[in-house]
Amino acid sequence: MGLVLAGGQSRRMGMDKGKLLYHDKPQREYLYDQMEPLCTRVFLSIRPEQQEDIPPGLNFILDENQYKGPFNGLLSAHHAFPEAAWLVVACDLPLVNQKVLKYLVDRRDRRALATAFATHKSKLPEPLAAIWEPHGLKTAESYMQSAKSSCPRKFLINEDTFLVFPEDDLWLANANEPEEYEQILSQLNSK
Repeated sequence: MGLVLAGGQSRRMGMDKGKLLYHDKPQREYLYDQMEPLCTRVFLSIRPEQQEDIPPGLNFILDENQYKGPFNGLLSAHHAFPEAAWLVVACDLPLVNQKVLKYLVDRRDRRALATAFATHKSKLPEPLAAIWEPHGLKTAESYMQSAKSSCPRKFLINEDTFLVFPEDDLWLANANEPEEYEQILSQLNSK
């Protein structure tokens, strides 16, 4: 199944990153559309107060607020569908599209806890551009019971994670601040 993580507070951006326009529609809806051909079902992961803004026809899972950070959305989805593997993408990755997602799906290793993109530069797993296996999310939930950090990257660094390196590290360009949004928008408009 597909999960667009769109429930973050977007404090640094100053507005909801899921509503930003990169591709002539809100980013969360664009990513939802990009996932649909690759997944049996797709969901937006959102905070309860966001549900009034979701267009009709889009599936969503409300964050349960049991965990901090992205694990909130990941584990809320896991609780809703505990047997599902999740193709996950955060709405602050504006250069991810269907081609990028298919590249990851085609390289999936079901034996690992997760199959995650990693840039050539960092060689670190990108937990919010990944496929999380059900046994991986179950292990992550156990980890969160005693973890000092709620960082999914730290979890994946220390676990059995299959890394996939993109054709271009720019696929994983992140936009968390207005300047980064403008830079990526400029790059997209120049194509």
